[in-house]
Amino acid sequence: MGFKNWFTRGIFIGLIILVIGAITSPSLLSTQPEPTKITITQWDVIWEKQQSAWKDIVRRTEGWETIDLQSSVPLKPQGSQSAWYRISLPPVHWDQPGLYISMLYGFEVDVYSDEGRKLYHSARDYGSDVYQILVPIRPSSNSQHVYIHTATTVERIGIQKSIIIGNYQEIIQDYANQGLIDILLGSSLVFISIVMLICVFSLRNIDVPSWLSLNIVIMAVGIIMITNSKFIHTYFGEYGKLTVILFDIAMQALSPALTYYFEQITGPGPFSITLKIRKFQVVYSILMLVCLFINILSNNQFYGFFYFITVKVYAVLIVGQLCLLTGLSIVYAIRKNVDAILFAIGFTVFAIVTLGELVWFLLHSGQYELTIWKWGVIAFIIAFIMIMGRRIVATHEQVIQYSKELEMYNGKLQHSEKMHIISELAASVAHEVRNPLQVTRGFLQLMKNHSNDKEKEYVKLALTELDRASEIITDFLTFAKPELEDVVILNVGEELRQIEGILMPLANMQGGVIELEVESNLLIYGNSSKFKQVFINLIKNSIEALQDGGMIRIAGYEERGGIMICVQDDGVGMDQEEIARLGEPYFSNKTKGTGLGLMVTFRIVEVMQGSIHFHSEKGKGTEAIVRFPSALEQPPIALHSGT
Repeated sequence: MGFKNWFTRGIFIGLIILVIGAITSPSLLSTQPEPTKITITQWDVIWEKQQSAWKDIVRRTEGWETIDLQSSVPLKPQGSQSAWYRISLPPVHWDQPGLYISMLYGFEVDVYSDEGRKLYHSARDYGSDVYQILVPIRPSSNSQHVYIHTATTVERIGIQKSIIIGNYQEIIQDYANQGLIDILLGSSLVFISIVMLICVFSLRNIDVPSWLSLNIVIMAVGIIMITNSKFIHTYFGEYGKLTVILFDIAMQALSPALTYYFEQITGPGPFSITLKIRKFQVVYSILMLVCLFINILSNNQFYGFFYFITVKVYAVLIVGQLCLLTGLSIVYAIRKNVDAILFAIGFTVFAIVTLGELVWFLLHSGQYELTIWKWGVIAFIIAFIMIMGRRIVATHEQVIQYSKELEMYNGKLQHSEKMHIISELAASVAHEVRNPLQVTRGFLQLMKNHSNDKEKEYVKLALTELDRASEIITDFLTFAKPELEDVVILNVGEELRQIEGILMPLANMQGGVIELEVESNLLIYGNSSKFKQVFINLIKNSIEALQDGGMIRIAGYEERGGIMICVQDDGVGMDQEEIARLGEPYFSNKTKGTGLGLMVTFRIVEVMQGSIHFHSEKGKGTEAIVRFPSALEQPPIALHSGT
């Protein structure tokens, strides 16, 4: 249980990090008031098929195409691999002005002032073409230009968001905070997945395939968030190749792992469609990984083809996967339990958000940054945590139930072993004592015939005590070997009426009344004398428990395939401790009682495949409920059931 507590704490810590990440945004990380900034949404562009130098571009007055970000961003013309951007800046009066571009596509980027001074340069030889750029510019009371050159080998290129001009020291906060939330969320997911992975190899009785597949999903999403963060590529660009490789591996692992986890929760699906899709995804992901390493070994010679199959084609496949799994999850939620509903809600939110972004990404030919999908992932993880919490609670309740049952079975086992020992001892003692008692009784009867009146009284008293001892020995033998010599079908109503006739005078002497109410045709298998012995004992106990008269109610009825016989009195009653000890040897509430009567009663009822339960309250009376299987429902019982 200690490790499970550690696991729960680990998940809780991960959730805290997730919540902090969810409520923390770059705008909240700054406590300073929002400064005055200038936003630029228009600039000029020249598309190139062959790259030109800055000195050639700055003198050109023709061929510039104006772009207005508020209308649309044009796509790269066919055959163009690079572009020059000319940005007209208004007069700036800050002491340290800066120019900030939050999103720009390209593998090689250069930024020049209108004086030809290079303000920024970066060239990437790995597959990440998303830049954020912050460069200082000179203060000027006149307008000036900034020239940006970007080159690429894929379709998307250029500036995608508005350009911000402002105080460099204030803008740098936005620049530095870009991508931090992705690092925070991704790290928390990786932490949760590591905790789960440890649990897979440390805990018993868990669904390993489901845990492993979900662990891969969570870890893959966390790695994707971290490696796709602008923060990583801005400050740790030297590890760019490694982050891109990790990103591609995580992407290829995510899709089949998600389908496999869904399959573990809901099954293979109609016509095994989930199983077939998962197998296809595994094959496709393996091929993509092979292409990844071929592209790496060839120094990105096949990057265009690799980008097409891992971005464009893969995005379409994910759209199809999410549509299918969303539909299936809704169907299963309608059919199944609360866990399926929680899973369906979380997965549907995740799928709809991700699906919407992917469709938007494809409609814009890849010129869109996927950002909202991570919040869908958070909804999916929260749903999983709720399911896991329900299962942990259910497991805990099951453990408690098993513990109670184990305690009950141990009690029954101890009672059975104790009864076995007592039975063997009782049989041995009874056989050894009965013979001397019979001899003693015979000699006392002879002495009675040759004694005077006073001596005869003593002999009579001795014979009475010997008979009492013989009855106790008979009870011992019955308890030790409760054999049913003649098993027949007994009519419960007839047997109880005979018992009523036998005990009615005794009840009247105690001022009590016996009331009998029995349904007709109540039939059981058993022995008539043993049956009478059981209920004579129970009813006698009820009669002896009466104080100043009272009622003894005997009822017989059929309930769920069993014959129920209830004996209820208005006697002194018992507390719970006394009820718990009923049937124990030598426990009795009577002054001269031995406790053997109820022991024998319990044993006979057990041999007749019945059960007996007592309900009592001090000062209000006692109810004994005996249940026997109906002769119409059960086969005949064995003749001998001794220990």
